[in-house]
Amino acid sequence: MRRRDFMALSAGGVAAAWPFGARAQQPTRKIPVVGVLWHAGNAEEEDVYLSVLRKAFNDLGYVEGKNIVLEHRFPGEQPERFKALARELVDAHVDAVVAVTALGAVELKKITGSIPIVFVLASDPVGFGLVDSLARPGGNATGLSLMTDDLSGKRLELLKEAVPRLSRVGVLFDHTDPFKDRGFKAHRAAAEALDVSLSSAEIAVPNDIEPALAKFASDRVDGVTWSSGGLLFVQRARLGAAAIANKLPVIVSVAEEVPYGLLMSYGQDLPDYFRRAVGYMDRILKGAKPADLPVQQPTRLKFVVNLGAAKVLGLIMPQSLLLSADEVIE
Repeated sequence: MRRRDFMALSAGGVAAAWPFGARAQQPTRKIPVVGVLWHAGNAEEEDVYLSVLRKAFNDLGYVEGKNIVLEHRFPGEQPERFKALARELVDAHVDAVVAVTALGAVELKKITGSIPIVFVLASDPVGFGLVDSLARPGGNATGLSLMTDDLSGKRLELLKEAVPRLSRVGVLFDHTDPFKDRGFKAHRAAAEALDVSLSSAEIAVPNDIEPALAKFASDRVDGVTWSSGGLLFVQRARLGAAAIANKLPVIVSVAEEVPYGLLMSYGQDLPDYFRRAVGYMDRILKGAKPADLPVQQPTRLKFVVNLGAAKVLGLIMPQSLLLSADEVIE
């Protein structure tokens, strides 16, 4: 081999090897670990929203196990479990947390002022102490405001339109919900404005659902609504069956409950909330601070009518309601 050919080959080899050596010296980028503190007891119960959250991350380019790790925790609607699992995520030094409920966010906020928190379903973030204000959160938490209690009056108005004889309404409460008193006050004010009386029942465990609905029926309640808390969402099939069995029209805030035998829902588009929460998490993982991200307000409200349930209940739904519905389930 001639000397100049050898030198050219050697130079080419060094040039080819140099980028590899340079890359080898660069630090490996840390994969972010995001905790997700849910409210139900397992992934199956949460699937309607868990699948939305996973897809939202995927749509933004995150692939689990490749460039993000999602640490899911399921407290099963138990307040003590919220505390324990919040502590578990903080002790694991996750990079950020998606707190699905206000209760989960509150527990996280108590024990960390540094790990970013994005809450998804919080009716009053300021009242719960999660943020200083909606426009300027001012701490390590931000997310979305449900305004659930603010819609109590509208739900009762819709129920009265669907059930013209409505004079007495039953309100279901989740006994485990620490904010149930706030919800009852909102319903009482709305009921007084519509000149209807209230009857209430608390659900502490799933087996309370059937007796509560049966008691409402025996008390001649004309319709039922619910205040807040995740237990009734997890038990939506059981609640719907009890409503049909007792011939009770029920209106709730969550559209995903309606197909199980409930009459109507009016509230936020919750799948959209999860997508927007993931959008905020993406910005935080890229360097944004929760304090600089205003709490998002509802951009649209969703009204769903279950025409099949109405027929079983012997109700003729006004055309005005059907025309205004975003979705009519046959």
